[in-house]
Amino acid sequence: MALFLVVQKAVREPLMPLGVWRVPRLGSANLAMALLGAAWIPMWYFLNLYLQQVMGYGAFESGAALLPMTGLLMVFMTAVTARLLGRFGARNLIGGGLLVLALGLVWLSRLGPTGSFVIDVLPASLVAALGMSLAYIPAMMAAMSGAPQEQAGLASGIVNTTYQVGSALGLAALTALAMSRGAGEPGNLPALTDGFGSAFAGAAAIAGVAGAVTLLVMRREAGVPAEEKVDA
Repeated sequence: MALFLVVQKAVREPLMPLGVWRVPRLGSANLAMALLGAAWIPMWYFLNLYLQQVMGYGAFESGAALLPMTGLLMVFMTAVTARLLGRFGARNLIGGGLLVLALGLVWLSRLGPTGSFVIDVLPASLVAALGMSLAYIPAMMAAMSGAPQEQAGLASGIVNTTYQVGSALGLAALTALAMSRGAGEPGNLPALTDGFGSAFAGAAAIAGVAGAVTLLVMRREAGVPAEEKVDA
């Protein structure tokens, strides 16, 4: 990544002109998106492992158990989040959504060897999905809203790449954490749940820090009505 930045600064026609980072909110929105991916993608991964290795679900059952989260995401991202964005602004939704995601992850970190799907997994996963649905679209829009029209595509590409990079780094780090706490011992349910719980707790810490940083760092766009932000 460092070499990429050096090359982009040196070449005559860079793929990513470094001046794009002067766009308002682009840096803070990308940071929020990277940390969102670092918390959200590992949650899906370890929740699948918990359902299959601890609760004994098959691959199809495990996938079906995640459908309520998918449904909530679809409803909120298509019908609810845009309205909330016009009322509360990107900063509050991103920060608040990340904190709600952290709450759901803390709840998941308390899963034990005898956890129940309806009582333990389902409500916690829905809280986490609610946080994701509140933060994702506003972060995308915040990254693009301040860019000139000719750089909107570049801003969109940067924020999507940032999300993928954050997801990969977060999954790698939390997998190492889970393995160090016992997730590499198939059949040993207490060790497995301890390892998975550590990963969920680590993801919660990432989401919590991301939410707090967003609320502290992301500046409001002075003089721009909420409706214009949504249109952007």
